[in-house]
Amino acid sequence: MDLLYNILMLTAAVVGLPFFAFRFIRERRFRERLRQNLGFFPADTLTRVVGRSPVWFQSASVGEVVAASSIIREFKRQLPEIPVLISSGTISGYDMAQRIIPEADAVIFYPPDLPGMPDRIVGKILPRAYVPVETELWPNFIRSARKRSIPVIMVNGRIGERSVEHYRQMRRMFTKMLDTVVRFCMQSTVDAQYVIQLGADPHKVIVTGNTKYDQNYSQVTTEEKKALRQELGLLENVPLLIAGSTHRGEEEILLEVLRQIQGRYPIVKMILAPRDVPRSGAIVELVRRAGFVAELRSKMPSLTAEQRAEVRVVVLDSIGELGRFYSLADLVFVGGSLVSHGGHNILEPAAQGKPILVGPHMFNFRDTYALFSKRNACVTVLDGQELEQKILELLQNKQTAEQMGREAAQIVAENQGAAVRTVEHLRQIIENRG
Repeated sequence: MDLLYNILMLTAAVVGLPFFAFRFIRERRFRERLRQNLGFFPADTLTRVVGRSPVWFQSASVGEVVAASSIIREFKRQLPEIPVLISSGTISGYDMAQRIIPEADAVIFYPPDLPGMPDRIVGKILPRAYVPVETELWPNFIRSARKRSIPVIMVNGRIGERSVEHYRQMRRMFTKMLDTVVRFCMQSTVDAQYVIQLGADPHKVIVTGNTKYDQNYSQVTTEEKKALRQELGLLENVPLLIAGSTHRGEEEILLEVLRQIQGRYPIVKMILAPRDVPRSGAIVELVRRAGFVAELRSKMPSLTAEQRAEVRVVVLDSIGELGRFYSLADLVFVGGSLVSHGGHNILEPAAQGKPILVGPHMFNFRDTYALFSKRNACVTVLDGQELEQKILELLQNKQTAEQMGREAAQIVAENQGAAVRTVEHLRQIIENRG
């Protein structure tokens, strides 16, 4: 099974060479990512951790970086003398880590799990612990850690329904990885049950909760809100709808919803925040072809007040600002849920006390979604028509919308503490190993 995995990984790398070459030529940031993928890290980066036995947190992308941030913050509060390295597999994740985790001693791009690569990188860094966030278990990296007796600790562990079936197909290899992990700190009892079903030792599995509840969510002052409203050209009493983390196929639905809502609210505005930020330019063109005045968020400050007021759809093309904009919203739709992606995290708008709408595909966040739905802090719609109806209903009934928002904020407050519980386990394992 290990041999087959490595053959598949090498084949994928070879097949992807033209794509990588294209991006290498066209994208300056991708060139930096590729250099680090090949093991050529900036000298001043690795010197902060090499020879100092850091704890290495691996986060796939933005969502996992956000989940890791509260753990790392608490870890450095309790163990400030131990260096922390965080890696991410995407440019957006890398940028987010640098922006929101100043406690990290070093941030790098995660090298690909190709044969030989993990041995070289792990052998150079020699972390005292390797900490995959959520589901970041890569066979060659895990094997390299096992060979060097480096403890592997999964934190904020999450196993999606689709992942369960995928991992079952690779059961032999996956079982070896699970045997290497010394502690599974899982988000929920369902996640714990799934990982046990896949072969994890039940004695190693604990439920610590979802660390995303512990984020330092954006606190936006009245003055900051006023400045943001000016940048958006958002006048008083103008409804603002925000669609966060949208995917291909959702923007068209949302624009049709906006078109219908304009019949009742002619000056309504929308912020579209695509999950894949490089799509922002293409989305602006899509919006304009649909007949709306649209602009990138980065260009809004350069417009006159009159021009800003004319913009109906602002496309967010920056990293890390969505939480601040949520504070202005009348209603929030969280994307990846009208298409079969599995949804995205609803906690950021919840922390801002906003009424939340989602589509029917929320299987990647089933426990959070179930809790919010049970307490009427989140509304599910099946399609664009239902989304339109529910938006109009909530815009007309502000009392209901405000109650949804208050309940959402209350749920976030009630479920904090996962980061502290997680660090307790990390500390125990690290100190026991000397």
